Amino acid sequence: MEFRILGLVEVRDEQAGRRILPAGVKQRALLGALVVKAGHHVSGHRLIDELWGDHPPANAANALQGHVARLRRLLSGPGEQGSGPHARSPWIATTSRGYTLRLGPVETDAARFQRLTGEARRVLPADPGHAAELLRRALSLWRGPALEGSVLGDICAAEAAQLEEGRLTALEMMYGACLRTGRHREITGELVELITDHPLREKFYDLLMVAFYRCGRQAEALGVYDRARGRLMRELGVEPGPGLRGLREAILHHDPALAASARPFPADLPWASPQHARTAPTTAEDAVLPLCEEIARLHRRIERLQSEHTQLLRRFDELTAGAAQRVTG
Repeated sequence: MEFRILGLVEVRDEQAGRRILPAGVKQRALLGALVVKAGHHVSGHRLIDELWGDHPPANAANALQGHVARLRRLLSGPGEQGSGPHARSPWIATTSRGYTLRLGPVETDAARFQRLTGEARRVLPADPGHAAELLRRALSLWRGPALEGSVLGDICAAEAAQLEEGRLTALEMMYGACLRTGRHREITGELVELITDHPLREKFYDLLMVAFYRCGRQAEALGVYDRARGRLMRELGVEPGPGLRGLREAILHHDPALAASARPFPADLPWASPQHARTAPTTAEDAVLPLCEEIARLHRRIERLQSEHTQLLRRFDELTAGAAQRVTG
């Protein structure tokens, strides 16, 4: 049994061969919020805010109770209700403090993802090949954007943003591990896609520059820097950070540390280290860049929410049109 939030919110019961996918955005948002806060009490007021925001219905408490009851029925299966010897307590418990999702030995795909990435981070210095394998397994758990179709309020929005940041960090670690094991030719295409999808994330440009350089494609490596600088200047009005600038200089001067056989990996070398970033000449733009990246991430979240809103309106129009046709027919 596994609760899944790395994509559409669903529950997968392998033993019973069941896949439980809540119908309706409110049901998905309710389950998503309870999974995010699993094991903790979530007050009714907070869940009302999560589902309806600033526009709750007049009977919001009753409406919430109705959603919880429907979700309980959806999650229940043989032996999960009643008083027999095989009965179990309901997944969703009601207390004086609100509602709690009790997972027990059951886990979430997000917890598995975090466990695998944590293990990969631990073994990366000594065994980058094994780390890359662990990270690919972790990333394979993703079926789409975290909590897809469930982000209505702050609980799911904050978790989705944190999980997405974890996914991007895992990608950076995985491709860095691939470079450590000499697999630069295998990953250039994937890195090109990543800088297209995440044009403000400097680390992906860094990895692609190293990969191109190790493939003997110095001009293309420098072209990646120019592309990064152009995008950052156009979108944020800032220059690339000291790490990316230092890597460009290393490529221009054919620094031996960039060779595939060099140790340590270029990301560990002075131009990419935090100490270098603190002592290198910095500008106001360098200090502002992390904040700009956060603003960009929020902008992408807003775009995703707008897309979901458009899809919901389209679905509503289709349903109301169908209902009108049945009435007139």
